[in-house]
Amino acid sequence: MPSLAIFLGAFASFAGFLFGYDTGYISGIKVMGPFIETFGALEHGEWVLPTATSSLVTSILSVGTLFGALAASTIADRFGRRWGIIIYIVLFCIGVALQTACKNVGGFSAGRVFAGLGVGGTSVIVPVYQAECAPQHIRGLIISAYQFFITFGLLLAAIVVYATHGRPDASSYQIPIAIQFVWAVIIAGGTAVLPESPRWLVMAGKDDQGRQALSRLLGAPIDSEAVTNHYAEIKANLDHERLSGSGGWRDVLKNGETRNFARIITGMGIQAFQQLSGINFIIYYGTQFFESSGITNPFVIAIAVNTVFTGMTVVGMLTFDRIGRRPLMVWGAVGMGVAQIIVAAVGVAHHNSDDKVVQKVMVAFVCIYISIFAFSWGPGGWVCTAEMYPFALRAKGMSLSTSTNWLFNFCIGYATPYLVDSGPGNAGLHTNVFWIWGGACIVAAAFSYFFVYETARLSLEQIDILMRKSSAIKSKSYGKFILDNDVHDDEMEQYTNRPVAKAGAAEKASHEEIEGVNEVAK
Repeated sequence: MPSLAIFLGAFASFAGFLFGYDTGYISGIKVMGPFIETFGALEHGEWVLPTATSSLVTSILSVGTLFGALAASTIADRFGRRWGIIIYIVLFCIGVALQTACKNVGGFSAGRVFAGLGVGGTSVIVPVYQAECAPQHIRGLIISAYQFFITFGLLLAAIVVYATHGRPDASSYQIPIAIQFVWAVIIAGGTAVLPESPRWLVMAGKDDQGRQALSRLLGAPIDSEAVTNHYAEIKANLDHERLSGSGGWRDVLKNGETRNFARIITGMGIQAFQQLSGINFIIYYGTQFFESSGITNPFVIAIAVNTVFTGMTVVGMLTFDRIGRRPLMVWGAVGMGVAQIIVAAVGVAHHNSDDKVVQKVMVAFVCIYISIFAFSWGPGGWVCTAEMYPFALRAKGMSLSTSTNWLFNFCIGYATPYLVDSGPGNAGLHTNVFWIWGGACIVAAAFSYFFVYETARLSLEQIDILMRKSSAIKSKSYGKFILDNDVHDDEMEQYTNRPVAKAGAAEKASHEEIEGVNEVAK
């Protein structure tokens, strides 16, 4: 097992820590006295954080992440995966500096936008980098490590906020913000010494450097059979794709043999439903929700919830390559929906209740919901989308799907205070908001059944064959055929006049066998 490829995937995942920590600390600092006095308003002799300000400083991050994600494909394709990550880390640091130093809502919000650019850009490039460099049999484990670091960032943010919330001055919220410089330096420094994606190097016409990168990742000499075969497969796949288009933005809309548009829409749907599951309600407003539910120490509950989140993400990391993508996505959505509908029902039946048992039941089912999300849709949103796009359009596909994630993130983050809070201009839904999230999860289950492919243990090149020649419902049996017969695209040989590499010892299936299974798959 190539140790460098595993280290690369795990280290690149640390960029997810920025995502988790930056989205996690805002929930806690908004209820700190010094923060409210700095950015809030004095009403009836008491400092409060207006709903509009709370909504703005929470959701404005997603404006930056949206534009950062949209621009990420251009930056990643032009400068490479590694330098793309470093560029976005620099933007992130500018945002951290502004949030730490500014004492007005406008300056703080500008900092959130810059930080969002960094978080959004890395959320696109890192999963692409991991998918292109990870060994196929543990690709799900490595990509889902990105989600693990998101949850670990959320947990550490809750711990840091809890440690500083009692400080009487601005340092109570400035310390949790400024500490992010440490994470940024670690990521930028480590990324600078890691190898570039060999697939990007080949796509950029840097074949010799691509071979060298493969040699480092595979831990084999550059002239070895393993490196030669892997390079040939990458080159053949890229040449075949270029026959269907140049890899430009117009090719995104094509839906011929390559099914580009269908893949893009599926990826965008996955990321949209990940947000519509309601996870960011807990991330952004969890502390306030627990406080309004009568929990005496919402900071401690937030730490407990994030501990569950982190622990169960490890379960997802270990099961995504074993159980597969489709079962976890379909049944994960069902489980999340049921848990949230129970929370909503309990909230309706015991509205404004001070019963400790009722409070514990609601917190318990919120934790169950988070547990299911953590081992299913949490990592699944990144694993499935990072794998499913054609080689030449991978960065563009991830850019569009992740932008969808951040668009819905913004809409939910901005609208939630108005949906949940009471008073003029607010819907006052309180726990009834869980009916919305629960219903969306049930729809997500149906979406997963009809559109999510089973791609576990296939190489990226084999996934491309699967998605061109099969359907989501029959993808498991067709994928098994590909693995059992070590199938690589016979058509590539016709177009490239070079032998297609074999990834294992089994003989490649004949063209007639493949076509026979194609008929079944269709």
